Amino acid sequence: VWTDGLTSLDRYKGRCYDIEPVAGEENQYIAYVAYPLDLFEEGSVTNLFTSIVGNVFGFKALRALRLEDLRIPPAYSKTFIGPPHGIQVERDKLNKYGRPLLGCTIKPKLGLSAKNYGRAVYECLRGGLDFTKDDENVNSQPFMRWRDRFLFVAEALFKSQAETGEIKGHYLN
Repeated sequence: VWTDGLTSLDRYKGRCYDIEPVAGEENQYIAYVAYPLDLFEEGSVTNLFTSIVGNVFGFKALRALRLEDLRIPPAYSKTFIGPPHGIQVERDKLNKYGRPLLGCTIKPKLGLSAKNYGRAVYECLRGGLDFTKDDENVNSQPFMRWRDRFLFVAEALFKSQAETGEIKGHYLN
């Protein structure tokens, strides 16, 4: 393989250490998988769940998959310091109280230009959502740089706020 010597694959690969059949179900199994902690950024719940749930659940060869249990070693759990603030601060910023906040992740997650991304944000916010957010895979890609996305999203926010009279939000990666 052309990657020989470039990575320490054996050191970093997940390991299935047990497989049990599901009682009373044909062709269904419970797999126990362990991943080395070095694969995950300390203190990043987002990175942990994106790596485990996002990538594995997107594996097309699997017809069905369900996460039954997730065990996080105490030493790794201690690296989570929590969010910088809670829901009350978000409600204060958006001036929304007494109801759930309504938002969405902009789709398609990849391939939109920054201008079209901003248009999607505008349509969602103008249509009644309180906030929109970037998909976890959206960063500063060649087809949509962060600064360009920021500028078009800001324009969408200001325009939708002016038209609805409501405070709107967007969570950028």
